[in-house]
Parts: sequence; structure tokens; C-alpha cells
Amino acid sequence: MNNKEKIETPVEFRKLQKRLKKNVGNAIVDYNMIEDGDVVMACISGGKDSFAMLDILLQLRKSAPINFEVIAVNLDQKQPGFPEHILPDYFEKLGIPYYIVDKDTYSVVTEKIEEGKTTCGLCSRLRRGTLYSFAEKINATKIALGHHLDDIVETMFLNMFYGSRLKAMPPKLRSDDGRNVVIRPLAYCREKDLIEYANHEQFPIIPCNLCGSQENLQRQNIKAMLIDWDNQTPGRVMSVFKSMQNISPSQLADKNLFDFENLPLDREGEKAQYAFDEAVVSSTNIDESMYIDVSNVY
Repeated sequence: MNNKEKIETPVEFRKLQKRLKKNVGNAIVDYNMIEDGDVVMACISGGKDSFAMLDILLQLRKSAPINFEVIAVNLDQKQPGFPEHILPDYFEKLGIPYYIVDKDTYSVVTEKIEEGKTTCGLCSRLRRGTLYSFAEKINATKIALGHHLDDIVETMFLNMFYGSRLKAMPPKLRSDDGRNVVIRPLAYCREKDLIEYANHEQFPIIPCNLCGSQENLQRQNIKAMLIDWDNQTPGRVMSVFKSMQNISPSQLADKNLFDFENLPLDREGEKAQYAFDEAVVSSTNIDESMYIDVSNVY
């Protein structure tokens, strides 16, 4: 969908808006993302997802049964040509509190990463450190990021294929030092819905010129794979996400999550009823007298 394509009728938009608000509300409740008295630092990059997140959070704040504050924060990474006036103008128009934080991570990334290599990893780490520190400075109790369901599923496959780890983006995360809590209110939202929403609302989207122009990024390969899957079998990406909410450690292979080493055999209790457990031996060369008579055991 390009920028000129919009939802055709007000009814369709209201349905989309209702669906997104419901998804965000359910994610907030399911993971206790926002509590009474919270100061939520909404990190706004200038992309469609963070704009939609801010818009929906502001709507939910009006009707929520709890009181919480939303502060918009943009990290200006000093990318050449970045239109510095757009976000302040937008925040002023909304009439919400905001901060523009200047941190020249662009120079650091371009200096340390060879041309043509993926910059996203280092850029993300530098950005995270700055935002964590600033959240404490303004006494924000939650840091809201605009990652959606598709981002979460993509990250899981990215880690599986390229990092040999079964790991994704959790809807709610406490930092390693325990000093910050990150929330992802869009965790139940599909990217295609957010694209439609952003197009209708005409958010002042600012493209990321740091890494957005790099071709053949690993994440783009994963994204293409998932789009193909969803086209062939609608609902498959949603099924993958739901599987992350329904994990059986004993059916995987991580020795740190499940004690595979100590699984003692125990036949003292009542025998479970197995399906089709009445097997008939038609031929054998084993002397059955070697085994105990189990007919009187059960």
C-alpha cells in the first residue's frame, strides 16, 4: 500500500481503529504493562509504528480506569538531512509534553561499521543506552517502544536462523540492571493494520536514512519469507506468535529450562491408560521366562 492509498469509508476506519485499540488494550492488560500512576515514555522515531502507538496510547488514556501520563521522546541521532522541525511541530499540535534528545549515534555507527554492513545492531544498542538513561532522568516508569507482532515474529526467526537462539522481543521486559521496564503496547497488532492506520491519519513519517537504504538485510529476508507464508496460508504468522505464548520446555532441548538429566523411571503409581495398549505378540525368539509376570502387578 502506498501513501496515496487510504481506507475507503469512515466505517472501515472505525473498525480498524477499534481493532487496534482493542489489541493494544488487551496487550496492556495481559502483561500489566501500564499501572496506576505510571509515567510512560513513548519513544517516537518518526516511523509509522511509533506514531500509531502514541496516538492509541493517548486515546486509551482518556478512557482507562487508571491514571497515567504519556511523555513523547524522540532521540535525534544527527543523521544528515534529518528534518528536526517535524516532530516538535507535531507534538506541539497534539498539545502533549515532549523531549527531543540529541545524541550523535550516527557518527559512531558510520565510523565503526564498514560500508555495506548492517548497522542496525550497534545503532539499537546505542539508542537503548541513551533512552534508558533519559528515562531515569525524567522519572519515567515505563519505556514504550513501537514494535508490533510482525516485528516480534521476525526477530524470533532472525535469532533462530542467524544466531542459533530461540529468542524474540517480549511484550514486557525489565532491563538487566532492573532499573527500567520496557513495554511494547503494539505486541498484538499486525503491521498491515498499522500501515493502513498511518496512511489514513497521514502521520508525518520520517524515513530512517541510516539503515533503511541498505539492501539484503537479514531482517528483510525474514520479512519476505513471512509475507509469503501469510499469503499462502493466512493466519500462519499469528499462529507462530501464539506459539510463543504456549511454550512446553519439556518438548524442546534446553537443559537450562528443563532437567532432562534427572528423569527417573517411576512405575509405582497407578498406570495411565494408554490408547491402543493391548498389543498381541505374533512372533518372538525371546524367552519370556526371563521377565517377571506383570499380570498380577497392575
